[in-house]
Formats: sequence, C-alpha cells, structure tokens
Amino acid sequence: MSKLKLHHSAFVRHVFIALGFAALLLGFIGIFLPILPTTPFILLAAAFFARGSERFHTWLLQHRITGPLIVDWYEHRSIRAGVKRWTYLLTTISFSSSILIIEPIAIKLLLLLLYLIVIYFLWRIPVRKI
Repeated sequence: MSKLKLHHSAFVRHVFIALGFAALLLGFIGIFLPILPTTPFILLAAAFFARGSERFHTWLLQHRITGPLIVDWYEHRSIRAGVKRWTYLLTTISFSSSILIIEPIAIKLLLLLLYLIVIYFLWRIPVRKI
C-alpha cells in the first residue's frame, strides 16, 4: 500500500511540474500575443511549482524578472507602480498593433472589447507602495 501511495505522490508531483511548465510557456507566449496575459500564467506556474518541485519554485522566485512579481503578489497582493505602467504600455501596444493589422471590423471590435476588459482588471490590481 505504501508503494502505491509513494507512486501516486510522485505522479502528482510530476503533474504539477508539467502544469507549471505549461503555465510558464503560456506566460511566455503571452508576451507576444495580446489575448494571453503573461502575469497570471507566471503566478499560476509558481503555484504549480510550489506543489510539485521546490527546485523549480525557488528558481522562479529567484529569477530576476519573475521573482519580484511573484513575491509582491504573494506577500502584498499588489504590483509595483512601474510594473503596472509597463503592463499598461505593453498591453496597449500589443492590442493596438493587432487591431491595426486585422481586417474584419467585427474582430477589431472584439479586440477592443478584450483590451478594455484587460485594462479594467489591471486597473483593479492594487499598487504596492515601496
């Protein structure tokens, strides 16, 4: 019975690690695609790695780019003002370029609606005062 439990535990850890890398990949893709938000996928990857691999979780927390974002969110449930401004800028550039490239007006309007929703949710995230 204990072998089965150990095997199940190892299997679950591997699933969490795989999900962590999948979330990390989606976060990376989100840098280039306006529809995928990067930060929530990075936070999700951190949560999966926390359950699956202390090594990958520590790596993500100590990474120079992702680490401060994750720590700010976990400890303060907020992001820094500079990160928020940068996110507004990149989101605006990404959606604007997509809206300019796409031909059908219906898709342009859908992208505009998605942009407004993303901006609204970003606006609701508290800013961490340093």
